[in-house]
Amino acid sequence: MPAPAVDVRRADDRFKTRLSWLDSKHSFSFSRHYDPANTHHGLLLVNNDDVVHPGTGFETHPHQDMEIVTWVLRGSLVHQDSTGHSGVIYPGLAQRMSAGTGILHSEKNDSWRLENTAPHRDPVHFVQMWVLPDEEGIDPGYEQLEIGDELLRGGLVPVASGMDRYDGASAIRIRNRYATLHAARLGPGDSVNLPEAPFLHLYVPSGAVTLEGTGELGEGDAARITMAGGQRVTAAEPAEILVWEMHATLA
Repeated sequence: MPAPAVDVRRADDRFKTRLSWLDSKHSFSFSRHYDPANTHHGLLLVNNDDVVHPGTGFETHPHQDMEIVTWVLRGSLVHQDSTGHSGVIYPGLAQRMSAGTGILHSEKNDSWRLENTAPHRDPVHFVQMWVLPDEEGIDPGYEQLEIGDELLRGGLVPVASGMDRYDGASAIRIRNRYATLHAARLGPGDSVNLPEAPFLHLYVPSGAVTLEGTGELGEGDAARITMAGGQRVTAAEPAEILVWEMHATLA
């Protein structure tokens, strides 16, 4: 059994990919960035914080046997995939893609092409997170759900979950029965308590918060928590947090 621990990872310490159209920061090993000591926490394999310039994006590429959750903080992102799903993801809209036996998809900051409006100049800022499914070889799938109203009511809101305890909640479904992603939008002084779980990943994509017993976490900072859930998170300024609650880990 792992010992209780809170491992703070600062924004500036993340792997970085900078291209003419992309500013991407990786919490774990990703693509050409590899560190054998930093491949995952709990069940979370990827936590990429991406800013994509307008009119650009990720061209069509494949995935297999992965649950991919995308959460937009600012702007809009166009998703199109080989199963026929397409749409615009925006703040407050939860999106999950199950790659399963194989899927092709693209993600671009060009929503005006679908809406027949003038091009905008706004970048899109989003976090994309990957967890392994419980079983390989499932049928590819896609789900999205508007949960903006739930976020306005305060507290941690389930965004994506495979856990039975969140059946009937606002969460979209992922194919992992040991994992749930929560989100919260906090005003200055607002607080939430982290779930009780063997593995938690707290990420601050915007604003600044204080984690009870640890201290301040700024924009882009993360805390990898092991066997030590239940802490209070309090916003020092307007902030958004993403929390993975995980009841298993990868070997």
